[in-house]
This record gives sequence, C-alpha cells and structure tokens, in this order.
Amino acid sequence: MTRRVLLTGAVLALLSSVFAFRASSRMPDFEVYWRSGARAAAAEPLYRTEDEHYQLKYLPAFAVLAIPAAALPLPAAKALWFTASAVLLGAVLALSLGSLRVRHKPGWLLVTLTLLTMAKFYGHELVLGQVNLLFVVVILAALGLLLRTQEAASGAMVALAIIIKPYAIIFLPWLFARRAPVALAWAFVGLAAALALPAAIYGLSGTVSLHQEWWHTVTTSTAPNLLNADNVSLAAMYAKWLGPGPLATRLTLLTAAALLGAAVLVVVRRRGVESPDALEVALLLTLIPLLSPQGWDYVFLISTPAVMYLINHEAQLPPAIRAGTIAALLVIAFSLYDVLGREAYGTFMALSVISVCYLVVVAGLVTLRLRGLA
Repeated sequence: MTRRVLLTGAVLALLSSVFAFRASSRMPDFEVYWRSGARAAAAEPLYRTEDEHYQLKYLPAFAVLAIPAAALPLPAAKALWFTASAVLLGAVLALSLGSLRVRHKPGWLLVTLTLLTMAKFYGHELVLGQVNLLFVVVILAALGLLLRTQEAASGAMVALAIIIKPYAIIFLPWLFARRAPVALAWAFVGLAAALALPAAIYGLSGTVSLHQEWWHTVTTSTAPNLLNADNVSLAAMYAKWLGPGPLATRLTLLTAAALLGAAVLVVVRRRGVESPDALEVALLLTLIPLLSPQGWDYVFLISTPAVMYLINHEAQLPPAIRAGTIAALLVIAFSLYDVLGREAYGTFMALSVISVCYLVVVAGLVTLRLRGLA
C-alpha cells in the first residue's frame, strides 16, 4: 500500500511539473474547445475565418458539450483537462491490454513497450490539450459494451465518439458487418440527437446553418494543410512526394480503397477466430489518421491497441513481416525532434516516413488475422 501511495504521489508530482513548465501556457487546441463552448453558451457563431488555423472543425454538438468547460476560467479548465487526459492515457493502456485475448508477454512489459513506442504522440496530445485520448477510451468502451451484449449502450458510445471526432463514422459499417443491429440503430439515434442538440440554443434554422458552416470549414481547410509537415494522411503523403494534383489524388484514392479492402478482408476472415472484434477495432483506429485528409501525426496515438497487439504477437509473425514491423515500431518510437535534430526531423516528416511505418503496422495486423492469431 505504501509503495502504491508513493508511486501515485510521484506520478502526480511529475504531471504537475509537466503542466507547470510545458502545458499550462500552451494547450492551443483545448483553447479552441473552451472558446467554442463559450460561444455556444451565448448562441454566437462557432465557425469564424478570423480564427485562422485554430478554427473549430468539430460538429456543433461538440461545442454544446463544451459549455461546462467554458464556465470555468481558462487556466482552471486547462489544469482540469490536463489531469483528465493523464487519467485517460492510463485508461487507454489498460483497456488496450484488456482487449488482448492471449498475452504472450507479461502485462507490465506490454504496457511499458507500448508507452515507450507511443510516448511522443502522448506528449504532443497533452501539450496541445487534444481529445484523442478521450476518443479512444470511448471507442474501447463501446467495444467492451458490445462484447457484453449491451448493444444499445455500445451504439450510444459510438455516437458520442462521432461527436468527439467525426471520423468515428467508420465504425458504423463495421457494426453493420458485425451484425449488431441494435448497436447500429442506437448509434443512428444518438447521432440524430447530436445533430439536433444545438437547436435548443440556436433554433432549427440556426442549427442547419451551423452544420453548413461546419461542412464548409472542414472542406475548405483540407487542401491548404496537405503539405503541412505534420500531416500524415495518405493524401498528404502523395502530395508531398508528387506535389498536389490529379496523380496524387488518384494514388490516394487507390491506396485508401486498398486499405478499406484490407479491413473488409479482416472482417470476412473473422470466422474461427476467438474474440475477433478487438483486432478489427484496432485496425479501424489505425486507419483513421491515414484516411482522414487532416490526419496529424499525434492522432496516431489512437493506434495504441494496434501497437500493443503487434508487440504481443511479434514472435508469431512471418520473418519478413516481423522484421518490418519491429523496424517500423522502432522508427515510430525514436523519430523524435530532440533525437534527429531540426533538419533531419524536417526531412523525415517531409518524406512521410511515419505514414509508411503505419502502412507496415496495418500489414502486420492483417497478417495476424490471416494466420488466425487474433
């Protein structure tokens, strides 16, 4: 008991130091959420061009749900969200570990190796004040509820995930393919409620206008971000390699179709696999940053369950896939600005090496399913 108390105290002290010296004066993404909550509370416009790079790109319902955070002074809200995010990080690792049907390595080792591999993404998330950790926890909670045959609650959680990050819509066809009609129905009910939620503040016509403004903001802000060094999407990868244009677009669409085809293959090959759902969810989470045109590098933290799966099963992979997977995970872990230096890190991101590494991760997950290992 004393050891646990001391460990908890040390962790809290470390988090307090990180917040005091790194995050308290930053967390720009959280400021976007806080500001949108304040605007929603006052029924003000949410999507404004004067916000420039820090425009809100989430559904209007997200801003409504952010109203309680905006009721707090910004410094207090930041401190609260930073603490909550640290707790969510622990939950992501614990839920990822719990999703493994069989452990080929000790739990502490799996958590430690996963934490080391993904540390740069977690750190970036905390400093930005993002909501990706919350997103993963909600999706993994939805998975757990589904496995316990609580389909209605699972579907509602998927709807909540779509509010937090709209690209969670990728889980709707998965629920259909998995033959979970109740979960799918409740996901649509929850999504309909989310779309209608702002009407309590903005009225019906105002809510329709908000959604039109949201769509305009998302679609018009995509192209300018494709060449951003931190964009790790397929669209950005090909745009960086070939320059924006028809060829890059065609290759993006072909690669996206191939990845979605691989996801379909994984679902089709679920027969005979005990507890196949967790790997499928891990794969879909990993695909999101690649498929989303505005997939920033730190969003890869949502691939935590996939990385833990590969670390757990690496010895069972075929030699070539095993070597490629280990190399990809090592590159992910050690491709740090402080390690590579400014020039080398800039070149690394400009070449989209991290995106290529995650294509290898996807190949590893597909291989596990084809071999019936997960």
